[in-house]
Amino acid sequence: MSFTDLREFVDHLEKHGRLKRVTASVSRDLEIAEITDRVSKSPPDRNVALLFERVEGFDMPVLVNAFGAQDRMAAALGVSHLDELGERVAKLLDLKLPGTFAERLGKLHTLFDLVKAGPKRVTAGPCQELVETARPSLAGLPALQCWPADGGRYITLPAVFTRDPRSGQRNVGMYRLQVFDDRTLGMHWQTHKGGAEHHRVAEEQAATRDRMPVAIALGGDPAVIYAASAPLPPGVDEVVFAGWLRGHGVELVRCVTNDLEVPAHAEIVLEGYVDPRERRREGPFGDHTGYYSLARDYPVFHLTAVTRRARPIYPTTIVGRPPQEDYWLGKATERLFLPIIRLMLPEVVDMNMPAEGVFHNLVIVSIKKRYPGQARKVMSGLWGMGLMMLAKTIVVVSEHVNVHDLSEVAWRATGNIDPRRDLMIVEGPMDDLDHAALRHRYGGKLGVDATEKSALDDVAQPWPDEIVMTDEMRERVTRRWKEYGL
Repeated sequence: MSFTDLREFVDHLEKHGRLKRVTASVSRDLEIAEITDRVSKSPPDRNVALLFERVEGFDMPVLVNAFGAQDRMAAALGVSHLDELGERVAKLLDLKLPGTFAERLGKLHTLFDLVKAGPKRVTAGPCQELVETARPSLAGLPALQCWPADGGRYITLPAVFTRDPRSGQRNVGMYRLQVFDDRTLGMHWQTHKGGAEHHRVAEEQAATRDRMPVAIALGGDPAVIYAASAPLPPGVDEVVFAGWLRGHGVELVRCVTNDLEVPAHAEIVLEGYVDPRERRREGPFGDHTGYYSLARDYPVFHLTAVTRRARPIYPTTIVGRPPQEDYWLGKATERLFLPIIRLMLPEVVDMNMPAEGVFHNLVIVSIKKRYPGQARKVMSGLWGMGLMMLAKTIVVVSEHVNVHDLSEVAWRATGNIDPRRDLMIVEGPMDDLDHAALRHRYGGKLGVDATEKSALDDVAQPWPDEIVMTDEMRERVTRRWKEYGL
């Protein structure tokens, strides 16, 4: 099942008891964040999407936590379980990428059937029911202050559209946007992301190009919202990717004050530009790490138009100490990209990026181990793979270990290692938001080989057998369990 726009998704969640309308009057400053933080950490039956219908000082409702559970994230992408995403990708790889490993790797960008998944251009759309270009203002948006020491209010669930000034290739990214005033935003695109690369190209051309056009879409088809957050390989268009996820192309309409195209079924679109030579202090911001990310200088977005539906829904999200809604956006990416990782590292069985690791801090991977040093080879391979380069700790376990059982992983990772032999420490790029790194964006990484060791590893003593009861006794006790009165 796919959705045309955000309100269809809201209706679906409400029909299935997965959305709660909050009719009490609430403040956009801290109150919505505190409510949402509690709900996102509640048991599954109480962890629901929230639609705040009476936000003080505003006439548009605020939607938050829409993707904040496995079932809601799966529904947003048209599947019953997130593992189905990986199955779809695996099937696509098998069908579309014949040939040798090297040939298949070089053809990743050709995966999608553009006839079905490519965008559909339209001349008008709901996102332009109302258009303001004479005096556009951000004042009508209920942008939230999420945490007490935040540098201001933030737009947190945008799809930011840019084009490479040289090639014209589109990028859609999700970056926090601090509201400086009614006409400007802080554009927090991190150095490793696609929008930042377009900005670097624009800086190089600053002498001949004064402005870099930018469009910010709020809401729309849930697949588009998700695609903006996904770390796609270079050359894969997020809009085409969203079209593949939903089974048909995304309708795009041209902006009214620049040449970019945006989803026709978005709720709100902010059009404008970035001057490549301009910076302003942005932050601090209570981030998904559970700490405040530091204030730094970032580019500035200047507003030239606001287009929107007549009665829009304002979508947002809260990030902070996990688990939060963003964990489930990341979990969808983990399941989607597992087949691509297996394409490049065939020994990989499964992978888990737990909430406690806030995406980049901990990656647990199981492998079919066949030769000495294979765990280290997998660590190095992952660190060389796109944004996986930002992973701080990689724990490698054997194929029979359930990587999603953190208690089992902790048992293996502490009992199966000798620190002198099984730890690998390297240095490399780090996440922009990593407050513990040696320096900004650069630091150490830890690899842990928690596989069982054998003669392959030239161990000094025989590796003991794991304690396992006989199948016969397990079956006997299972049959007689009620007799024991336990």
